[in-house]
Amino acid sequence: MEEKKILYANTINPDDFKAVIDGDSVNLYTLTNKNGLKADFTNYGQRLIALHVPDKDGKMGDVVLGLPTLDAYINGPKNNFGAVIGRYGNRIAKGKFSIGKIKYKLAKNNGENHLHGGTIGFDAVIWKARQTAANQIEFTRVSPDMEEGYPGNLDVKVTYNLSDENELTISYEATTDKTTVINLTNHSYFNLKGEGEGDVNDHIMMINASGYTPVDAGLIPVGTIESVDGTAFDFTNPKTIRKDLDSNHAQMVIGGGYDHNFVLNESPKNSEGLVLAARVTEPVSGRIMEVYTSEPGVQLYGGNFLNGTSIGKSGKPYAKRNAFCLETQHFPDSPNQPKFPSTLLKPGEIYKSTTVYKFDVVK
Repeated sequence: MEEKKILYANTINPDDFKAVIDGDSVNLYTLTNKNGLKADFTNYGQRLIALHVPDKDGKMGDVVLGLPTLDAYINGPKNNFGAVIGRYGNRIAKGKFSIGKIKYKLAKNNGENHLHGGTIGFDAVIWKARQTAANQIEFTRVSPDMEEGYPGNLDVKVTYNLSDENELTISYEATTDKTTVINLTNHSYFNLKGEGEGDVNDHIMMINASGYTPVDAGLIPVGTIESVDGTAFDFTNPKTIRKDLDSNHAQMVIGGGYDHNFVLNESPKNSEGLVLAARVTEPVSGRIMEVYTSEPGVQLYGGNFLNGTSIGKSGKPYAKRNAFCLETQHFPDSPNQPKFPSTLLKPGEIYKSTTVYKFDVVK
């Protein structure tokens, strides 16, 4: 019996991702599983460029935003599409924090605040890549002491595994030789209709969180955890992203929509002990994405700042709210918020974090 050929939309050219930058090689790496799912990565910024998953009819579609060439990532409008974010995902107030009596200063690259690791974060450096199997790749790098203002030589390893259960698992691990702070995440932008296929506001979303962390005008948490009950932030029962987008809730006005950290409930968990963070369904394609994590929070970002300047793999501009992000994380500004879960990493300790993006279809 002849094997059915799988058709992938907007397949990218590996030659467009080959380069040598400051003596380091950059390449395209592809993971596949037995069901035909396919994930493309570059070791520049450890970015997930494309992720092809089936719809309810078995048709493959690329469900993450990404650019068609390496040059577009490096020299085009600044973006975090698909990148690993570090050393600290999200914001740190006024670009400073203290460990004991030692004060550290970071770049203020988001108004008065520090965002996503600084001017040259983990998203804009070259990682060593080692593909260990058809469905697995490992990225490593040592972030040197005081890189972007963070203390300690941080030895980082991130492994991606695309299982035959249609799960993309991201496993983070790090050690340091000096007490530091760390909060790694992946900044993939999802559109389950397919990248470039318009806005995501009719996606149906459930977030397994009864609380969230309100923010000030600079999107820095004010330090409290508030109930989502009866607010635009209540996703405990599935609803479209659109449903409360026009809410006059003060937090929705500040964020220009959803750009907030949700405090995850402690159950239910999967067989690996990871909490179900979110479930998203796209009604037309029938695609479902579930997010599981060991992290205490997840940032829902509704693509509010996408503005059409980035042209995607399908040749279409990425406009406002053409994607959403579910960034698993410790809470923003935790180094300055003693009531939040700690992000300190000390010598002799091992930082570990796991997130799973699981894909399915409506039955």
